[in-house]
Amino acid sequence: VQLQASGGGLVQAGGSLRLSCGGSGGAFRTNSIGWFRQGPGKEREFVGTITSGGTTFYGDSVKGRFTISRDNVKSTVYLQMNNLKPEDTAVYYCAVRIRFENVQHEGSYGSWGQGTQVTVSS
Repeated sequence: VQLQASGGGLVQAGGSLRLSCGGSGGAFRTNSIGWFRQGPGKEREFVGTITSGGTTFYGDSVKGRFTISRDNVKSTVYLQMNNLKPEDTAVYYCAVRIRFENVQHEGSYGSWGQGTQVTVSS
């Protein structure tokens, strides 16, 4: 499976943005997909993940504000981001979950897509 994240942009604090992660090749609908982000000068951070069946799990910093969903017909996973904060500024990536030891660790994911920049102004 090959992934491509899109939908990033500039938004004011308190605003919303929806990112998309499009998949091509492989069995997209049978894969769990994760979202990560990397802010300037920071390590890559787990945002959330969605299983093939639609079960979601989120990192503490986005819980209650971000929602992950998927449309297997379109081979797309979405990241709806509400009540955005300046600290959400980062490049956002999606990836396929390939290991099941630690859902929040980037080493459990592969086939990383090209990221998309999200900038939240105060």
